[in-house]
Amino acid sequence: MRRLILMLTAWLMSVPLSAGAGEIWVSNEKDNTISVIDVDSLEVVRTYETGDRPRGITFSRDFSRLYICASDSDSVQVMDAETGRILYDLPSGEDPEQFVLHPDDRHLYIANEDDAVTTVVDTETRTVVAQIDVGVEPEGMAVSPDGKIVITTSETTNMAHWIDTEKLSLFANSLVDQRPRHAEFTHDGEQLWVSAEIGGTVTVFDTASQAEIAKIGFQVRGVHPDRIQPVGIRFTGDDKRAFVALGPANRVAVVDATTFEVEKYLLVGHRVWHMAFTGDEKNLFTTNGVSGDVTVIDVANLKAVKSIKVGRYPWGAAFRP
Repeated sequence: MRRLILMLTAWLMSVPLSAGAGEIWVSNEKDNTISVIDVDSLEVVRTYETGDRPRGITFSRDFSRLYICASDSDSVQVMDAETGRILYDLPSGEDPEQFVLHPDDRHLYIANEDDAVTTVVDTETRTVVAQIDVGVEPEGMAVSPDGKIVITTSETTNMAHWIDTEKLSLFANSLVDQRPRHAEFTHDGEQLWVSAEIGGTVTVFDTASQAEIAKIGFQVRGVHPDRIQPVGIRFTGDDKRAFVALGPANRVAVVDATTFEVEKYLLVGHRVWHMAFTGDEKNLFTTNGVSGDVTVIDVANLKAVKSIKVGRYPWGAAFRP
C-alpha cells in the first residue's frame, strides 16, 4: 500500500498544472494598489499596496518579482510576488510610465515622460546603464522577441523610435498618427504594431525594413469617432488575431492579423486601457479605468463573460502562472 501511495504521489507531482491556472495582476493607479485575480474563481483574492500611481507592470522570467512603474513616486518598485512586499526601488528617471523587460531578464527599458528619454536599468546592479534621448512625452514600450530592438513611442512627437539594444542608440524613427500610446511586436518578431490614441488608428510596420505595411482604422456603430482611442494591443500566440483596446469607446476590437480587417467589437467596461491573456489564452482580461473593473473575455467565443470589480482606475495587467 505504501508503495502504491508513493507511486501515486510521484505521478501527481509529475502532472503539469492546468495552463489556465494562475492569476491576473492589475495595477490601480488611483488607489496605489495591485489587485490579484484568481483565474479559476474569477475573484480578487489579494490586494497589495504600492507607490503612487502604479501604471505599467511586468514580471521577471521566473515570476518571483513584479516590477511596477510608480509614476508619481518617480520610481520602479520591485515587489516580492509571493508576499506582496516591496523589496526595493530601482532608479528610473522622472515619471516612469511604461517599461519592458529585455529577454535577458536583467535590463529594464523605461519611458520617462517628463524627461523625453528612455532609461535603461540593470536590475541586478540596480544602476542606470544608459539614458537615450527620444521624442517628447514617451510612453509606449516594446521589445522584439530576439531582444535586438526596443521601441519607445512619443505621444507629442508622434513617432515610434527604434533602439538598437547592443549600441543603446536610435537607428530609426517612424512617424505614426497622433498620440501613440502603445507598441507591440508580433510573437514571430516580423511586425510592430503601434496604436495612436488621438489618431484613432493602429499602424503596422515591417520590423526588418521599418516600412509601413498597413494602417488599421476603427468604426463602432453609435460611437463618435473621437471616442475611439486605441491603446493596448495583444496578439494570440499564433499571431493570427490581435485584440485592440479602444479606450472610451468601451470596446475591444478583434482584428484579423493577416488581413488587418476588424472582425468584431466586444463591449467591455468604461475606458479600456490594457489587457492580459491567461496562460492557455482561453480568457483575456481587460482593465477598464473609469468603471474600476476588469472584463473577462471568452476568447474562443469572442464574448465578454464577467466583470470583476478591482481598485480605482485599473491600468496595467500581467499574468502569473
